[in-house]
Amino acid sequence: MYFGTERIRSMPVDVFPEFAPPLVEIQTEGIGMTAAEVEDLITLPLEEQLRGTPELDILRSKSVTGLSAIRLIFKMGTDQLHARQLVQERLAISAHTLPLSAGAPVMLQPLSATSRVMKIGITSKQHDLTDLSMTAYWTIKFRLMQVPGVANVPIWGERIKLLVVLVDPELLRVYDLTLNDVEKGVGEALEFSALPYSKHAKLQTEGFIDTPNQRLALRYVLPVFDAPDLARIPLEGHDGKPVLLGQVAEVKWDTWPMIGDAVINGGQGLMMIVEKLPWANTLDVTRGVDAALAALKPGLPGIEIDAHIFRPATFIELALKNLTSALLIGCLLVILVLGAFLFEWRAALISVVAIPLSLMAGALVLYMRGATINTMILAGFVIAVGVVVDDAIIDIENIVRRLRQHRREGSTRSTASVILEASLEVRSAIVYATLIDAVALIPVFLMAGLSGAFFRPLALSYALAVL
Repeated sequence: MYFGTERIRSMPVDVFPEFAPPLVEIQTEGIGMTAAEVEDLITLPLEEQLRGTPELDILRSKSVTGLSAIRLIFKMGTDQLHARQLVQERLAISAHTLPLSAGAPVMLQPLSATSRVMKIGITSKQHDLTDLSMTAYWTIKFRLMQVPGVANVPIWGERIKLLVVLVDPELLRVYDLTLNDVEKGVGEALEFSALPYSKHAKLQTEGFIDTPNQRLALRYVLPVFDAPDLARIPLEGHDGKPVLLGQVAEVKWDTWPMIGDAVINGGQGLMMIVEKLPWANTLDVTRGVDAALAALKPGLPGIEIDAHIFRPATFIELALKNLTSALLIGCLLVILVLGAFLFEWRAALISVVAIPLSLMAGALVLYMRGATINTMILAGFVIAVGVVVDDAIIDIENIVRRLRQHRREGSTRSTASVILEASLEVRSAIVYATLIDAVALIPVFLMAGLSGAFFRPLALSYALAVL
């Protein structure tokens, strides 16, 4: 029992079994591109390279304004890390075929079928959403990503603080300027341009100084620290007269255009989604996130964190508690039945020990197979408790009856032989009944698709417990 308990504690725990095939998702940004341009210039070239990936089953893609998303679904049973390596090799070949204005293809972190382990709501009455977003991005998310098993922490409703230049086309026409003139002026005024394909998208080095020991690079840093500073930079006018950026555009601190938002407890806020790796333990990840949030709380004055909006670990803990209750009730019923009808405390003790041993043996087999404890496996064990209790009572009752008969008749046979004979009398019937139960489960093991992925763990845990 001790050996089995220690091994089971190290098994990963999740809400449902891993029912989805291995999936690899690739996202590529295309700044300023329409959906049609993203499809023609990014999605199709990448699909051509990825279509022949070994073990690939389904390839799907979606092209929207500024973003290409490609999902590669591999055959069931394919190793997740091996599939990612194959995709990465093909991405390295196809990267040079993309336009300069496109970002580098990014392979997202591997996620489990039920990847979301927590939803965390963040609100504040003292900070606006922009400052709250910066705190969530640079402090909270940075810490949560260090928790073992966490794959990603996207933030819904975030408003990252940016210097935004809103150009007025009418004013450009009045001053005879173009967007290229604005881009050039802004790019030269900052240390690096926000546009990766711009010729100004690099650090500007203004020479160097040689000393007896080393060469020191010089860099001229323009004093642009705020929106008014950027608004005062001159643009090169076509008539030779400088035009300030603030004369043709509005410069301010703002965020990117919102395409979604988050509502926390009836008000505005941020929603952080904690996603886990396929092999991570849901309970361990949840406890790690709770510990990280507790450590951060003293340094986040005025910020309210609600970590109970969505928490599957609570459901898992409740399921484990219910299984424990079912075992205790089963053992108690065995004690009451055997005590009431047989008046043998030793017989009751043997039955009580046999019930958890049967379930423990089944759990150890699952451990050696690398299985995950989930609600379907727990359901199989709970159903098996009734069969295990029935088998224990039938066997013990017949042994006690034969021993009493042996004493009344004054037989000289050994107690061991009487116990063996009594056990064999009912054992054949119990074995046949158990085999019939196991044979009845064969159609479940042959089920394909989503239904098979869900119900096979239940049937397997039930069969292992009763066998």
